[in-house]
Amino acid sequence: MTETKAALRSARPSDLAAVEALLAAAELTTAGLADAFADFVVAEQGGGIVGAAGVERYGDSGLLRSVVVAPAARDGGLGARMVRALADASRVRGVRELWLLTTTADRYFPRFGFVVAERSAVPPPLLQSVEFRGACPATAVVMRRSLADREEW
Repeated sequence: MTETKAALRSARPSDLAAVEALLAAAELTTAGLADAFADFVVAEQGGGIVGAAGVERYGDSGLLRSVVVAPAARDGGLGARMVRALADASRVRGVRELWLLTTTADRYFPRFGFVVAERSAVPPPLLQSVEFRGACPATAVVMRRSLADREEW
């Protein structure tokens, strides 16, 4: 696997259309994206956006969402770099646990310490997110990862 040499940076409002296009191409939801975009990172390479991910904060919990990498930039560790960067930034901001919903990547996220969780365990504030209110199907797998430890990702 060759590491993707994309630069990570905070998303800018001008990146929104490119991220929406990446998500649509990957068949991931764009619902609520504009409202949460201030807490996104993007990966830029060759003058274009080749990856994105974000965390929506709800008290001391965060919802990891929209982790996407363009097909040409996959398999180079870019998704992992974005997840780690967001988790580290979330920990600094006082987030104690990250949650996510996925219909396709439940085998990808355990490498970061995420475990399958019951929907009944989801903190009530997270249930108010667009994703939990219907943007993600009820069949989506719920996963959780504590940020309380300083374990290396």
